[in-house]
Amino acid sequence: MTASRLRPLLVPGLFTFAALAVLIGLGSWQLSRLAWKSGLIAQVEARAHGTPGALPPPAAWPAMTADADEYRRVTVTGSFRNEAEAYLYTVAGDSERPGRSGRPQGQGYLVLTPLVTADGTTVIVNRGFVPTDRRDPATRGAGQLAGPVTITGLVRFPEPRGWFAAPDDLARRLFYTRDTPLIARTLGLDAGRTAPFSIDADAMAVPGGLPQGGETRLVFPNKHLEYALTWFGLALTLIGVFTAFAVQKWRGTA
Repeated sequence: MTASRLRPLLVPGLFTFAALAVLIGLGSWQLSRLAWKSGLIAQVEARAHGTPGALPPPAAWPAMTADADEYRRVTVTGSFRNEAEAYLYTVAGDSERPGRSGRPQGQGYLVLTPLVTADGTTVIVNRGFVPTDRRDPATRGAGQLAGPVTITGLVRFPEPRGWFAAPDDLARRLFYTRDTPLIARTLGLDAGRTAPFSIDADAMAVPGGLPQGGETRLVFPNKHLEYALTWFGLALTLIGVFTAFAVQKWRGTA
């Protein structure tokens, strides 16, 4: 094969090689994401449905991490500071969980309430969902539990703020990102005595039915294998297209 026959393929070949590297890289990245997502799903399944343990003491909080403790089931007893509620915007009914019949759905808020334990420490509890028109505590007074109460739920760590998240309305205590430290500061909680995580309460009987607990999303989409096969399929297609192009060029210069 002479250099004159290879020359027309040089530039297309370079572009094809670069595109092929990108496609293979994207496919490989999706496979790594598949491994990560599969591990996350297995981890959540094991922790969220495990036997609940006691809430770790404040001395253990600095060592707790999302990797080691997210979605761990715990039980804690204390009294709610109902006057210090905060609200996290959400849409109920999209958690892909069965058994939602009769449960409140649509736009609304998760009610975040400080729970003060007997030793004076505080943990913010996500008590559950209320529709937009029931955010005002006066519309659900029966559910404002007074006195000691025992809560079982899942440990949740702060979430990063998304690019398109709406700005929080601190004056009205309305939040669009689960930023636990910011929520605690806004509520005037003592940072040294407040857990750096929150607890998503399990579904429990509440007078009046609200807030509705048990809203934690425990089903995650996992289509990374499909995405990987798509990228690798495009890479094979690109090889086939370039091969056909090269054959046509060689025949034309024969």
